[in-house]
Amino acid sequence: MGAATPGARALARLRSRSLLADLKAGLVLGVESVPDGLASGVLAGVNPLAGLYGYLYGMVGAALFTSSTLMAVQATGAMSLVVADADLGSRPDPERALWTLAALTGVVMIAAGLLRGGVLLRFVPSSVMTGFVTAVGVNIVLGQLGDFTGAETSGANRIMRTLDLLLHPWRIDLMTLLVGVVTLVLIVGLQRTRLGALGLVVAMAVGSLLAGVLGWLFDADVAVVGDIAAVPHSLPLPALPSLGDVPYLALPAVSLAFIGLVQGAAVSAAVPNPDGRSSVASRDFIGQGVGNVVSGLFRGMPVGGSMSASSLVATAGGRTRLSLGFAGGVMALVVLVLADVVALVALPSIAALLMVVGAGAVKPARVQSVMRTGTVQTVVLALTFVLTLLIPVQYAVLVGVALAIVLHVVEQSNRVRVASLDLDADGRVRQGEPPDTVPGGEVLVLQPYGSLFFASAPTFRALLPRVDEGSRHAVVVLRLRGVDQIGLTLIDVLRGYARELHAHDGVLKLVVDNRQVLHQMEAEGLVGLVGPDHVYLGTEWLGETTRRARADALRLLAESGPADEEA
Repeated sequence: MGAATPGARALARLRSRSLLADLKAGLVLGVESVPDGLASGVLAGVNPLAGLYGYLYGMVGAALFTSSTLMAVQATGAMSLVVADADLGSRPDPERALWTLAALTGVVMIAAGLLRGGVLLRFVPSSVMTGFVTAVGVNIVLGQLGDFTGAETSGANRIMRTLDLLLHPWRIDLMTLLVGVVTLVLIVGLQRTRLGALGLVVAMAVGSLLAGVLGWLFDADVAVVGDIAAVPHSLPLPALPSLGDVPYLALPAVSLAFIGLVQGAAVSAAVPNPDGRSSVASRDFIGQGVGNVVSGLFRGMPVGGSMSASSLVATAGGRTRLSLGFAGGVMALVVLVLADVVALVALPSIAALLMVVGAGAVKPARVQSVMRTGTVQTVVLALTFVLTLLIPVQYAVLVGVALAIVLHVVEQSNRVRVASLDLDADGRVRQGEPPDTVPGGEVLVLQPYGSLFFASAPTFRALLPRVDEGSRHAVVVLRLRGVDQIGLTLIDVLRGYARELHAHDGVLKLVVDNRQVLHQMEAEGLVGLVGPDHVYLGTEWLGETTRRARADALRLLAESGPADEEA
């Protein structure tokens, strides 16, 4: 065979450099993901190995399908809290219920991707997500105080358990607290060094080593992973989900899917593809869904797009999705070879890691930014924050979205305003405030602004000038240009206003520019009530139809009674 061409050699070198970059990034992410995965399992209140398996299988499974090359699909803090609040312990087989929840979450995500559900994320207000994420950060910190201090606490939620700890400080185990504090200080300090993300691995290793030394020297009983779960020298075999648990797990699965998809969309926007290709939200939904199904089949917990892990692999130089495969390989190697070491990881060290993660989720600048946007957004943020602290997380996020929708409707209904239009003969239009009362014997042109829908109808009616005895022989031209549809409630308002004018020998004229609106008025009898001659369909020329309606009104007044001054 002939010698390789210069182009082929250059391509081979490029691929070699890319492979080495992916290998390095995968090594960094894989090593970091071992303690992180254990921590997610602890945070979720399940077997820590379920977090580790979710990281491993969920990440590798999703990497085959996502459009975002470097999206690392792992268990996130918010998703772990939903799992913790799902009360899986009440199921006949809690572990199988967890795997079922992961698979069911994946099915919901895949369905959202196939149905092009990415567009729905536009309707999630920033105020809801900011309040939710902030409360999740606080919840993570408060939820780890027990493992961090070694104290037994009780209470209906994390707030009550924290108060119980503050009221009974003598329950704190000083040796456990010492391990937690040392690990916390090392995590914060080492992350600012050249070690970067690997600093937390070193910190947890030192903390776990300290726990062992304290146990040997002082017979201290500092809890480790091996105390709450057996760590085998093998990877899990596939397990089938429990179909009987599906109805119970449906709501948590929807909440988990919602959180995972929103966080995944944030990853797609923040971590661009190295080759410059645009990410496709719906395809990322499918990828995350596949990751969850694979995680559930291999005994892992629910997973979603992780901003921290995706940023880490990008910062470490990852170029292709092979970096995620290498990370999974590193995690599998750790489980197979270092299972005994994993079992010795101290729980207060894991708690310290989670507290750092939780504190990082609280961003005061983001909260202040939302609060500056208005009262409604501030109320939504505050209520979502409080609800997330007090009620199960899967309910809090859904209630927050519903609350935002309701308050948005209220806000939009109060934004309606009505202006009067004076049409000069030279073509100019002067806009002003409408009079309080319709003037008798005159033509009044009115233009509403804002969204005219069922909730805004009462506001719109209150803004229309009153009709009384001084309004006789008046004509009101109502210009509804820009109104694409009109509901029955608004038609009832117009019908009532037309009758008031008729009762005082007046006329209501309507100018619309949408045939659908005209058909709705005809179907509901409004056109028949005001008269077909008083309903106008606008043209592409702005103001032309309104001027024609006003001219007809002036002629009508001139023929029927006291003339308008401009007649």
